Amino acid sequence: ILHDVIHGATFPPYEWQNYITAPLADFINLPWMDVIMEHNRHHNSTFDLLNHSEFGWDPANWLYTLQEWTFEWYGWLTVPLVPLWHFVGANDTGFLFACLWWLNFPDAGPGGKCDKGFYSKWLPVRAKHVSFQLFLWSCVWLLGSVGLGKPLSEGWRFVLMVSCFIRVGFSLAWMFIANFNHSHWWNELPTTLMANRSTS
Repeated sequence: ILHDVIHGATFPPYEWQNYITAPLADFINLPWMDVIMEHNRHHNSTFDLLNHSEFGWDPANWLYTLQEWTFEWYGWLTVPLVPLWHFVGANDTGFLFACLWWLNFPDAGPGGKCDKGFYSKWLPVRAKHVSFQLFLWSCVWLLGSVGLGKPLSEGWRFVLMVSCFIRVGFSLAWMFIANFNHSHWWNELPTTLMANRSTS
């Protein structure tokens, strides 16, 4: 759904809807406006599902590196690391990805100067989003401590459990959306199926 909304209904009618896209996917991640911009940059630089960064820097390129660094048989040796890469937050809804994006967007202005919209537009959006996320994770902490009749200092256990299960879910989803969809095996499958069909 996230991917379809990015392409079809990118600007929500109410501001509060900007905060409900994936606020618990990681402790800190991209605000909705950054997700839209990042995904547009991805499509502008990678028209072909298999030719990443063909027209410039693709922020999602590092999601495919572990599965496509070589077309030799030993390229499959790093594929088992893909779930871990997503789990630690390298996908669009993770903290590592947010760091990558924030270090590269908005693009520098003329002469390498800071983009003129950074302090008036992007920084406030990001600060509000991160504040909202910290508030939500504080609620999870309180739910896992006071809500369960335990001392406040015990809330971290519940936070880690919730985070772990959410990361597993988002990792599985992103592996299908990003890695499986952008794999050579998947893109060659229709050709192979059609060839087998025509010979039978």
